[in-house]
Amino acid sequence: MKHSKKTNRPAKFWPVMGFATLAGMRSMSGPAFLSHCLARQSPAGLIGSPLRLLRKPGVATVLKVLAGGEMMADKLPNAPNRTAPPVLLGRVLSGALVGAAWYRSRDGSALGGGLLGGLVAGAATFASYALRTGISERAGVPVALVGVGEDALVLAGGAALLRGQRPAQDHWRPM
Repeated sequence: MKHSKKTNRPAKFWPVMGFATLAGMRSMSGPAFLSHCLARQSPAGLIGSPLRLLRKPGVATVLKVLAGGEMMADKLPNAPNRTAPPVLLGRVLSGALVGAAWYRSRDGSALGGGLLGGLVAGAATFASYALRTGISERAGVPVALVGVGEDALVLAGGAALLRGQRPAQDHWRPM
């Protein structure tokens, strides 16, 4: 059954919003959850693309370890501010990566997905920073403790995002 681009849009757009939001909150979480998803689905849209590496289970494992390490390092007193230009750039690039890979995996434009993912990750970086510092100030609790709650939100959000994903119809093949 053929679908118009309009009916396929949510299958590309909303998952990128989710993965890129995770990337804005924790830069390695978006790619880790996305790679886990792609490794299970092996979408054909990534064949021939450098982004196909995200389909490999070993890459998914490495990204998960990096995401866990980032969650621990984030609580250290010398952790850089997420809105500092180099850190913000990393989060935007992480969002761009997940957006490009997801769109490409669904036979869409990697450029369009990358732009969407980068913008969403940048916005999520500032929004999550404002929430974290605001909650810390209003509740009178250390920022690191609020960060633990943020980690729980990232993990729960990522798990929910994964549960909602299905292989693209007629667009996946085993590795």
